[in-house]
Amino acid sequence: MLARVLIANRGEIALRVMRTLRRMGVEGVAVYSDADADAPHVRAADRAVRLGPAPARESYLSIERVLAAARAVGADAIHPGYGFLSERAAFARACAEAGLTFVGPSPEAMALLGDKVAAKQAAEAAGVPVVPGLSAGADGALSDDEIVAWAGGERLPLLLKAAAGGGGKGMRVVRSLAELPEAIGAARREAHAAFGDDRLLVERYLEHSRHIEVQVIADAHGAALHLGERECSLQRRHQKVIEEAPSPVVSAELRARMGEAACALARAAGYVGAGTVELIAERDEPSSFYFLEVNARLQVEHPVTELVTGLDLVELQLRVAAGESLPFGQDDVTLSGHAVEARVYAEDPAGGFLPSTGRVVAYRSPAGPGVRVDSGIEEGSEVSAHYDPLLAKVIASGADRAEALGRLERALAELRVVGPTTNAPWLRALLAREEVRAGELDTALIERLGEAVAAPAPAEDLPGLAVVALLGSPVSDDPWDALDGWRLGGVRAPARMRLVGPAGEVSAVAPSVGVRRVRGGLGIEGEGGVARTVEVHVDGAAVWLVDDGAPSRWAPVVDRAGARAGGGSLDAPMPGTVIDVRVEPGAAVAEGDTLVILESMKMELAIQAPADGVVSEVFVATGDRVAQAAPLVALDGTLVTQGRMTTTDDQSSEVAA
Repeated sequence: MLARVLIANRGEIALRVMRTLRRMGVEGVAVYSDADADAPHVRAADRAVRLGPAPARESYLSIERVLAAARAVGADAIHPGYGFLSERAAFARACAEAGLTFVGPSPEAMALLGDKVAAKQAAEAAGVPVVPGLSAGADGALSDDEIVAWAGGERLPLLLKAAAGGGGKGMRVVRSLAELPEAIGAARREAHAAFGDDRLLVERYLEHSRHIEVQVIADAHGAALHLGERECSLQRRHQKVIEEAPSPVVSAELRARMGEAACALARAAGYVGAGTVELIAERDEPSSFYFLEVNARLQVEHPVTELVTGLDLVELQLRVAAGESLPFGQDDVTLSGHAVEARVYAEDPAGGFLPSTGRVVAYRSPAGPGVRVDSGIEEGSEVSAHYDPLLAKVIASGADRAEALGRLERALAELRVVGPTTNAPWLRALLAREEVRAGELDTALIERLGEAVAAPAPAEDLPGLAVVALLGSPVSDDPWDALDGWRLGGVRAPARMRLVGPAGEVSAVAPSVGVRRVRGGLGIEGEGGVARTVEVHVDGAAVWLVDDGAPSRWAPVVDRAGARAGGGSLDAPMPGTVIDVRVEPGAAVAEGDTLVILESMKMELAIQAPADGVVSEVFVATGDRVAQAAPLVALDGTLVTQGRMTTTDDQSSEVAA
C-alpha cells in the first residue's frame, strides 16, 4: 500500500482526500501557493510544501514545482484531485518518469479520453452512440471556415467545445450564424488560455436535454465496474449546480445499459482508476442517450455516489493505484436511498452571478442526520480571484429523494458563510421549485426560469436593525435600554443614520421597540407576537446581519474623496486580469458594446457600455491586473464598470479547483 501521498490540489478536495488518507494510515502532504499559506488544507496536512506565487501557472499548474515538492518530502504517490493538473497526460507521464505513482489513469488512457475528438471516436468504436457533430477537418484540426460551413442553416443551435479539455473552458452555445465568428474566436482564445490548445469541435446542441453521468472504477487486472449514475441536469450556463444519485428517471434496466456502455468504453481505452462517462439524453426520452465525454479523474459530485453505494471512491482510487484488485464485483454494487449535492459558490446571484471575493467574516457548517459538508474554508479564510469560486459542497442523503431534498434545504439554511456573497439563498429558492421537487429537469431549466428563481427580498426592517447593531446597544421597552442618552454613559441614537447596504445608500432610523439583544444577534418581535432572530457579525466598522440565512453588510456612509467628475461607480465588478481592450479614447460606442474583457476565477467577464456615448478615457491595458473598485473606462465622463458573464462551463461542466 502507499505510504506517503502528495495532494496536488487545494481547498475542499485536498481536505477530502486527506480525510481518507488519515483513516487509512497514509501520510498526506499538502502543497500551497502564497495565497494559501494559511489555508485549512495546509494546516490539516501531515506536511506542507510551498509551490510558489499565487497565480496557478506559477504554483498549482507547475509540473516542475509539484514534482520537486514530491521529491522534497519523499512521497511515493501523487493524488491530483480534480481541476489543475488532474487531466494532464503530460503530468501523469512526468510522475511515472520520476518514479511516482499517479493516482489516476495511465498517460495513454488520459490522452485518449481527455481529448474530446479522440474520445468521441473511441466511444463510436466501442458501440456507444454519440451526438451528431464534426470533430476533424481536412487537415486534422477544424478550421473556422469548416465550422461555419458545417453549421449552415440547418444545424442550429450548436455547441462549440474545446477539444483538449473540460471544465467548460472554450465552450459556446451558438443560436445564429451571425454570432458564430465571434463565438469561435472567444472559444479558441479561452481554450488556448486554459489548455494551450485552441482546437475546437462542434456538435448539435440538444436544447432540452438531461445530463446523466456514470461512475466507473477499473483496476489493472481487467475489472471495470460501474457504480450507478448521477443526474446533473440542473446547470446554470452549463455549470453544474445540483447533482443527485440515482437519477429520478433512470430505471434498473436503463442503468444497466448505461453502465455497460460506460464500462465497454473504459475497457477499450485501457482505463485504470475512477472516472466518469458523461451522457446526454432527451429530457423525456432518457433511454435514447448519447456519449458526451469522459472525465478521467474524480468528479466534484462524487459524494452522492459514495452516500448511495457506501463506498469510498478515494480509497478505491488509492488501492487501485497501488496495484490492488477491486474487492467486489458488479453484482455486489447496490444503491440504497438517495443523495443530493449543492455547490456553494462565492458569487452574487443578484448581480448576474459575478464572482465574489473577500475575507470570510463568519463560517458555520450545518449538521444533522444525513448531512455531509465538504468545505475548504473557515472563518478568516481569504477568497481570492486566483482560483475557482467553489467554497463548499453541501450533501444530504435520505431514504428517498423527498427526504434527501428536505434535508439539503435545511442544511443550506443552517450554513453560514458571511463575507463573500454566496449562492446559498438562491440554491434554497431553486430547491423549492416544483419542477425540481418533481424531478422534471433538463440542462436549460434554470435559464428558462431566470429571475423566477431568486433569494427572498431582504426584510424591510433590516436598515433600522443595522442602526441598532452599529450602535452596539440593545433596544427594548425597558427605559434603561433606551437609546436617548438620558443616563450617564448612555448612547443616544441619531434620528436618522446614513448607511451603505446591499442596494446602495439608505437613510434609516433605529426602531424604538420590539428589539432586544440575544446571544449572537438581535431578537425581533413582530406582529402577533411572532419573533425571529437576526444574527449580527461585526466586521470592522461595519456589521453583517443574517436574516433567514441570508447575510447583508451594513456600514456608515463615508464620503469618497477624489471621485472623478461625471459621477459613476468606482467599483470594478471583481478583481482580475484584463485580457482584451476593445476601445480607445474618442471611440463612439452603443449600449451593450463590449469595451473590456476581464478574466477572474477562471471565467471571462465582458464589460459593456451601459448607454450610447463616447469613450473619454481608458484606464487599463491588456495584461493589467485590476483590483475590485478599480476604474476601467470613462464613457462621457461616467466610469463604466458594469458587465455580464460571457462564459462558464459546458454540458460536461466540472470546476477546476
